[in-house]
Amino acid sequence: MPIHPELLEILCDPITKVAVQMLAPEKLAILNAAVTQGKVKDAKGNAVEGNVEEALITTDGKTIYRVDSGIPIMLAEHGIPTDQVPGVA
Repeated sequence: MPIHPELLEILCDPITKVAVQMLAPEKLAILNAAVTQGKVKDAKGNAVEGNVEEALITTDGKTIYRVDSGIPIMLAEHGIPTDQVPGVA
């Protein structure tokens, strides 16, 4: 379920306030491959589990936020630092 464009315009990283955009499908595939291999942790250090349906990435390419059932999970502790997933940023 895609995020409404008006909502996407107002969303930003909760800490840095950098704008976000949808993560491209090919980059989402790279992220999900790394998640499946158990290589991805959130900002709190917890393993990211399960397939990521959709995701938002900050425009500076540093953090990914998952979107579950059309709902952006914009909590700092659930952010996924991109430096652990080469090819996503």
